[in-house]
Amino acid sequence: MLNGLFVIVTLASILVAALTNQMSSLTDAILTSARGAVDLAIGLVGVMAFFLGLMRIATDGGLMTRISRAISPVMRLLFPSVPVESPAMSAMVLNISANMLGLGNAATPFGIKAIQELNLLNSRTGTATNAMVLFLAINTAGLAILPSGMIALRASLGSVDSSGIFLSTWFASGCATIVGITAALLLSRLPHYQTSEPPPITEPDTTTNTETVSTTDAQPPVTSKTRRLFGLTFFFLFAILAISHFSERIHTEDLTITLREMVSYWILPLLVASLLLYGWIHRIRVYESFIEGAKEGFQVAIRIIPYLVAVLVCVGMFRASGALDFLVGLVSPATALIGMPGEALPMAILRPLTGSGAFGFATETMTAHGPDSLIGYMVSTYQGSTETTFYTLAVYFGAIGVKNTRHTVPACLVADIAGILAATFIVNIMFR
Repeated sequence: MLNGLFVIVTLASILVAALTNQMSSLTDAILTSARGAVDLAIGLVGVMAFFLGLMRIATDGGLMTRISRAISPVMRLLFPSVPVESPAMSAMVLNISANMLGLGNAATPFGIKAIQELNLLNSRTGTATNAMVLFLAINTAGLAILPSGMIALRASLGSVDSSGIFLSTWFASGCATIVGITAALLLSRLPHYQTSEPPPITEPDTTTNTETVSTTDAQPPVTSKTRRLFGLTFFFLFAILAISHFSERIHTEDLTITLREMVSYWILPLLVASLLLYGWIHRIRVYESFIEGAKEGFQVAIRIIPYLVAVLVCVGMFRASGALDFLVGLVSPATALIGMPGEALPMAILRPLTGSGAFGFATETMTAHGPDSLIGYMVSTYQGSTETTFYTLAVYFGAIGVKNTRHTVPACLVADIAGILAATFIVNIMFR
């Protein structure tokens, strides 16, 4: 399906640009978007190397296996083809959890690790399995507990109710997730997709990791008991400092702003410290293990560049040609019937296509209409409760070279549509 979309959108953009005399803008967009795709991939190198290094420490220390066992009842229902002991299970949980907390930079490396582990169970390299499709449907549905990015933006624009999108975001992203899971499961049963499903394999191929290192201390310089005591001391001091910091602010600032800062700025460092201490306590040679994992991050970032170029150039052409404006004008009379203002419609169309474009549009719209207007609440909920589908597919499938995406695109787009419609419905009820 991506092949058809890529060709149709690209050719339509060229025709619309010729019709509207926007060929110069289209040409600039092609070059700028291609350059931007490479810059984006290079910018991801450091983040992915760091978090995949932490993931390697957690894997070598056995944490991933423990997480898999803890969540096996739920994950076994959703992913029956994935063995309970597979690292893919725990990596998917970490990715979904990071997305729910709004930790976007941390979520992407966890998701890439999950899709790589799922690919080890794939008997037909280059073709998406049902498990991959379902995982990406959940991922792009954007289930969010704390939409910290949009809350921060609303506060910076002078909102008196910056956290007012909590309930609407929970509702919309929850609906999108349920619909995405249902769509992925139902579509996988259609004859066309059943025949293209790769047959499962029981033993994952681990021969791709050609270089191995000893990551366990042969003779640890300190005992495990001493390391555990050190770890407990660290967390005790961290807790005291956190309580001291936030107890002073909780009386002078809004509770939701304090909570947002805690999640946005304190949880990620705590996660880093926890993974490092976990590996150290379990006698892992943390530095060597981290380096081995970080090497994967660099290789993945380079591998996804062609996929990012294709997606971002296509989206850039679509916007620069005026095709987006034409589409908005075409469907806005219909969307007005369901309570979606014409001013919010471009956001609904942009969100699955481009994260930066959607964020910029949300900023412009709230600046013009006010963050606490109906339109402001609506675009905030759209941004907070859905995900950039085509960027996510390009990054994740690009990391493992998947070209036959099977029913991934329709399942993810159905989830996006459900999230947009649910957001429109709940915002009209709560804020009209």
